[in-house]
Amino acid sequence: MLLARVIVVAVLAALSSVYVLAGAGGAVLVFAVQCLYTLWAGKWWLLAAQAVLVYWVTLGTGSSVVVLGFLAGSLLVTRLWAVAPGVVFSAVVIAYARGGDVVTTLDLAITTVLMTLIVPGLIRLVERVDELHATRRALAAAAVGEERLRIAAELSDGLGRGLATIIAGVRRAMRDSGTGMRASAADLRASATDLPGTATDLRASATDVPGSGTGELGEVVSAARRSLADARAAAAGYRAMSLTPELTTARAMLAAAGVDVEVRAGHAEPLGPAGALLATVLREAVTDVVRRGTARLCVIETMERSGTVTLRVTDDGRRTAEDDALSDLAARVAEAGGRLAGGLSDQGRHTVEATLPAPQRAPEERGRADLSVLLLAAVLVGFSLKALLQIPAQLLLPAVALLAVIVVMQLRSVTGRHMTALSVMAVLAFAPIPLFGPIWLGTGGFLAGPVLLAFRPRTAWPLVAAIIAATAAVAASYGLPLPAAANVTVSNLVTGLVVYSLLRLAGLAKELQAAREGLARSAVVEERLRAARDLHDLLGHNLAAILLKCELARRLPPERARAELADVLEMAERAEHDLRSVSGEQLDLSLAAEAESAASVLRAARVEVSADLAHPELPAEVETVLSTVLREAVTNVLRHSSARHCVIGTAAEGGRVRLTVRNDGARAAEARHGSSGLGNLTTRLAALDGRLTTGVEDGWFQLDATAPLASAATPLLSATGR
Repeated sequence: MLLARVIVVAVLAALSSVYVLAGAGGAVLVFAVQCLYTLWAGKWWLLAAQAVLVYWVTLGTGSSVVVLGFLAGSLLVTRLWAVAPGVVFSAVVIAYARGGDVVTTLDLAITTVLMTLIVPGLIRLVERVDELHATRRALAAAAVGEERLRIAAELSDGLGRGLATIIAGVRRAMRDSGTGMRASAADLRASATDLPGTATDLRASATDVPGSGTGELGEVVSAARRSLADARAAAAGYRAMSLTPELTTARAMLAAAGVDVEVRAGHAEPLGPAGALLATVLREAVTDVVRRGTARLCVIETMERSGTVTLRVTDDGRRTAEDDALSDLAARVAEAGGRLAGGLSDQGRHTVEATLPAPQRAPEERGRADLSVLLLAAVLVGFSLKALLQIPAQLLLPAVALLAVIVVMQLRSVTGRHMTALSVMAVLAFAPIPLFGPIWLGTGGFLAGPVLLAFRPRTAWPLVAAIIAATAAVAASYGLPLPAAANVTVSNLVTGLVVYSLLRLAGLAKELQAAREGLARSAVVEERLRAARDLHDLLGHNLAAILLKCELARRLPPERARAELADVLEMAERAEHDLRSVSGEQLDLSLAAEAESAASVLRAARVEVSADLAHPELPAEVETVLSTVLREAVTNVLRHSSARHCVIGTAAEGGRVRLTVRNDGARAAEARHGSSGLGNLTTRLAALDGRLTTGVEDGWFQLDATAPLASAATPLLSATGR
C-alpha cells in the first residue's frame, strides 16, 4: 500500500538526515539505494550496489560507520543473513581504528546494531502489508468456495435426493394408468395457498394434507412437500445470519415511498438468530411507516455493545401515541431474551427499539508479540543504552529507573491513546534535565512518537513541533555548540518518527488483517444470502408449482394427467438446474420462458392469464432478475389472493424496462405486509439500480419492477398469452 511506503521512506529519510547534516554527502546515495531495496526487496543487484556504496561512503569519504547498518539490515532478510554480523563487526573495527575511544566505539556499535534491526523490520512490515493487501480478495474467494461446497453438500443430501425421488416417481406414474376424482379450483387454490405458509404449516407431514392418498403420485406429492419445507427452512436458516440485506430492502422501500432515509449500521455480521428476529422487526416497522404515508424522514440505527445488539427505527410521521403494529412481536422478542419498545419522543418522533442478546464472538487471537513491538522494544532499549553511556556513574541507577519507566509507558502506548502514559512520559522527558543535564535531552524523541500516534495530525504535529522547539531551547540555554544542539534536536525528531512509524506500520498490518478477515466473513454471509434468495425465489417456486400440478394430475383422467405429469417432469428437471445454481453455478433465466411457465401454473389453479411481453433484448443479469420477480409474483398470486384474472406485461420506458403483474381478488390486510420474497426481490433489483413497488387499488394488486436497459436500439421481443 502507498501509505506504508510513504512511512518507510519518511523513516529512512529521517535516519539518513542525521548523517547528511553531519557532512556526509554520500548518505544521500545510501538513502536512495536503501529506499529502493526496502520497497523492492529481493533485487540482488541493488544489494550489491548498496554494499559497494556504504563501504565507499564509510572508508572513502570518512562518513559514520553507522551507515554500514543499512547493509547489515538488508542482508538479514536474504540468504546471506549470516554475513550481517560480520558487517556490524567491521563497523566496530573501523570505529575503534579511527578514534580508539571505547565509549565512542561502543556508542557507534549500539547505533549500528539499532540500524541493523530497524531496516529488516521496515522491509518485513512492508512485505506483510503488501501480502495482506494482495490476498484479501483471495481469502474471500476461498471462503466463498468453501461455503459453496458446504451448501452444495447440505442441499444435495436433502433436496437433491428429494428431487431425484420426484423425477423417478413421475416417470413411473407416467408409465402407469391413473384414476381419481377431479378437484375443484377451490381445492387446488387451497393446496397452493397452504404450501408456502408458515413454518408450522411447512413442518406438517404429507398425511395432514387432504387428498394425499396413496400410489406413485401420492409419494411424489409427499416428496415434493418435504423438499419444499426443506428448501424454505434452509433459506430461513441462511438468511438468519445477517441483518444487512434487510437494511438495504428497507432503504429501497422508504425511498420508493418518498421518505428520506438515514441508515447507521453499527453491528458486526453475522448476527445469527438475532438477525432474523431483528429483520422481522425492521420489516414490520418500515412497512408501518410506509403504510401511514406521513413520514418525511426515517432513521434506522443498529449498534452492538455490552453483549447486546440494538435496532432503532425513528420516523417523523406520527403525532399521537397509539397502539403499535409491532405489539405482536414483543412476545417473540421477550422469548429470545430481548426487549421491544416503542413510543413518541418529546419532539413528536416515533421510535421503535428492539434489543436482543448479541451472538458470541470468537475472542481475538493473541499470538506471539508483533514484530513491530519487538523492534520498538529493541530500539527503545538501544537508545536508552546510548544515553546511559553518557550518564555519570553516581546517577546511573536513577537514570536506569527513569528510562525503564519511559520504556514501559512507551510500550503501553502501542494500543492507542493513553493519556496517563503520555503525561508520565511528558514529565520524565523534561523534569529530570536539571539533574542529568543536556545528556537527558535525547529523551524528547520518546515522547514525540506516542504523540504522533495518539492525536490527529492537526493536533499532533504542533505538539511535536513544541517538543522539538523546547529541546532546542533547553540545548541553547545550556550553551551547547550549534552542531551539538542541532544533532540532539534532529535526533529527537528522528527517534519520534522511528517510533511512530514502527507503530503505524504495525497498525496498518493489523487493520489489513482485520479487513481481510472481515471481507471473508462478509463474503460468506453474502453467499449464504444469495443461496437463501435462490432457494426461496427459484427452487421454492418450482417445488410449489410441482405440488400444484401433481395435485391436479391426481384428479384428472389418465390422458389429461399425463400432460400435466410431463409439465411436472420438466419442472423437476428445471428444479435440479436451480439446485445447481443455489450451490454456486451461474444461472441465466429467460423472461419469455418464465412467463409461459407462470401462465401454465396459474391456469392449473383456474386463473385466467393474459400476457403481453414487449421489452427490448436485455442483459442476462437483468432478464434473470426480472424472471425471478415474475416467479415470486405468481407464487404470491396463489398465496395471498383469490384471483380469477392475472395480467403480466413488460414494456420499455425511458431507458428502463418495466415488468407489471396485476391480479384481482387481492387481500389488502395481507398485501400491506412485506414478505421475505419481496424483500429478496427488492435487494436483487437494488443491485441493478432497479426498483420494486406494490399496491392495492379496487381489489386489484399490482407489482411493478423496473431495471435499466442495456441498449435502446435493440429489437423488441413480443409475445401474447394464450
